[in-house]
Parts: sequence; C-alpha cells; structure tokens
Amino acid sequence: MKAVLICESSGASMDQIMEVYPRHKAIVDRYIDENVVLGIGPFADRGNMAVFKTRNAAESFVLEDPFILEGLVKSYVIRDWMDELLPE
Repeated sequence: MKAVLICESSGASMDQIMEVYPRHKAIVDRYIDENVVLGIGPFADRGNMAVFKTRNAAESFVLEDPFILEGLVKSYVIRDWMDELLPE
C-alpha cells in the first residue's frame, strides 16, 4: 500500500514560495535519493501532491517539509492508496 500526501496551498505568493523552495527541494531530493517517493509536484492552484512508497515515509516527510512547517501549506491529508493493479 502506498501513501498519498495532498496539500492545500495557504495562498502564499510566488515570492514566498520561492524563498522557501530551496529548503523544500533539499528535503524532496533526499527522499527521492532514499527511493521512497514515486512522484511529487504542484497543482495549478499551488497546492501539491506526493506519492510515497509507505505511510511512514509520508508521515516523516510532513515533519520536515519547510512548505508545511513555515505555513505555505494551509492543510494536508495523508491517504492510504491501495494500488494493487499497478506493478511495484
């Protein structure tokens, strides 16, 4: 079972987002290097989503992500995703 993190934007400006982005990207890159992220990226409304191999990885990520910690994310939810039809 995978875990999907869905974040709602706080309405931060692009300047605010870009100020925090380098710290956010460093965390994202580390999780990618650890091979626990299957996909990650923004929505058109500046919210974002990430698919993790485990719920534990998603929960750890939200404790470190500057976008969440510094208020650029209004709210988030982690949902378990049963993707039995997709190969590992």
